[in-house]
Amino acid sequence: MELSRRGLILGGLASVAVGCAGTAMPLAEPGEPRLKRVAERTVVMPLPRVGFDPTEAAVPWQQLTAFGATLVFATPDGKPAAADERMLTGEGLGRYAERLRADANARAAYGRMQGSGDFRNPRPWSELRAADYDALLLPGGHAKGMKEYLESPLLQRFVGEFFASGRPVAAICHGVVLAARSRLPGGEQSALAGRTTTALPRRMEKLAWQLTRRKLGDYYRTYPTYVQDEVAAAVGAAGTYEVGPGGFERDRPDDLSPGFVVVDGRYVSARWPGDAHRFAAALLEQLA
Repeated sequence: MELSRRGLILGGLASVAVGCAGTAMPLAEPGEPRLKRVAERTVVMPLPRVGFDPTEAAVPWQQLTAFGATLVFATPDGKPAAADERMLTGEGLGRYAERLRADANARAAYGRMQGSGDFRNPRPWSELRAADYDALLLPGGHAKGMKEYLESPLLQRFVGEFFASGRPVAAICHGVVLAARSRLPGGEQSALAGRTTTALPRRMEKLAWQLTRRKLGDYYRTYPTYVQDEVAAAVGAAGTYEVGPGGFERDRPDDLSPGFVVVDGRYVSARWPGDAHRFAAALLEQLA
């Protein structure tokens, strides 16, 4: 494993394997105390009304629930959320659809998540209390519907309280932007100030935008400022932004190696949907 200045970039996860059907499988008997502790954990996942990335929500949901963890969803109004439909269908992505949209495993996971009772019965954001949960999971997404999630003072306050609690926080892609905009209670600096993190790299965001802007305009640019630039500014000189390796290969249920995850204490971050399986495995490590 490669050590960054404060974070741990995962080079392998000995405690987690993933079956080819997409379900996380323990490398130990279900009665092992370590896995019992995971089964006793409750993870909260806030979502916007519409526009979140299906892979970044459904793959972690699938793996965490396979280990017995309870997922609690939360939305602005307590009604079920909907993912960015284009990331499921590939509509408008042209010849790049198979590379940019959710892969078959993630689409299947999203279908199962949609049918789950927890997803169909979310809590409203206004009822969220950090003390009620063992971990916080912040998925991303780049569609314009994400703005109510990324810009919510209520969520920013909740995320700041969660960081202050010392319990695990896991953020992927634009979910890291929400973490960067959050403040610790009574503080002015970002909750990510001085930390080591990754997030959507500028090169990935720029390329996706360039490939699709003729048909889709600024669909891939949630804000004029690139995610990498905003997050790097939030961590500041005392922190580190990890860009991660080049390439666009996605990790898979049976191969986590293409994924890239950074762990800094109880904080886990990842870059894009292609890291989702490894991201979920890293959060499981935090809960075990």
